Amino acid sequence: MSSKVHRKGKIRNYFLTLEKNSKNLEKLEYIEENLDIGMKYIQMVLPLRKVTKTAENSLKENVERNILRAKIRKINEKDLESLRNIYNKAWLTSHEPFRALTIDDFISLYNDPNLTILIASVYGIDAGFMILDFEGPEKEYGIIVAMGVIPRFQRRGLGKIMALAAWEFFKKRNVIELRSEVYINNNASYNFLKSLGFEDNGIKLYKSEDFNPVISNA
Repeated sequence: MSSKVHRKGKIRNYFLTLEKNSKNLEKLEYIEENLDIGMKYIQMVLPLRKVTKTAENSLKENVERNILRAKIRKINEKDLESLRNIYNKAWLTSHEPFRALTIDDFISLYNDPNLTILIASVYGIDAGFMILDFEGPEKEYGIIVAMGVIPRFQRRGLGKIMALAAWEFFKKRNVIELRSEVYINNNASYNFLKSLGFEDNGIKLYKSEDFNPVISNA
């Protein structure tokens, strides 16, 4: 197994672990069944050479007009509880086969030196998050590992504000391409990335041997 697959699997592990209880039983059975045949994720790419100055300015103007006036910050240890709350609230309305994460999960992600985790605050309320990573021997590919917005601020432009922050973060680091992947049934996330200019780049089938998810009987 390549280091890239192992790394993706390690991160995805956090999101594909389920506690076996009455609330999660349906999702658990779904994941266990689909791990045998594979979980399908649409691979999305945005080569920076295809991002015109007009498109970049249009996104910036859209963000500047947004009344939310969100502030983006890199997290510190004091933000971990807030990050956990944002994530768990954001995925309540998601079509992803993910579970609620614990503080220990986020401590592990926070301590990963390769990851950058950002939080978006609106009116003093922490409302969205992003997890960013790199791939490639020269870290030339910028990866949007995860992005989420709490229901109260969904469909109000906060996603584009965070997308601009990700764009500026990766642009400073001279990446040549942005990448993300979307679970095949998550139409909202797919359409959002398409609106930013991302293109389909095939479908990746994840099976149990790709990330060895842990199923807890707690």
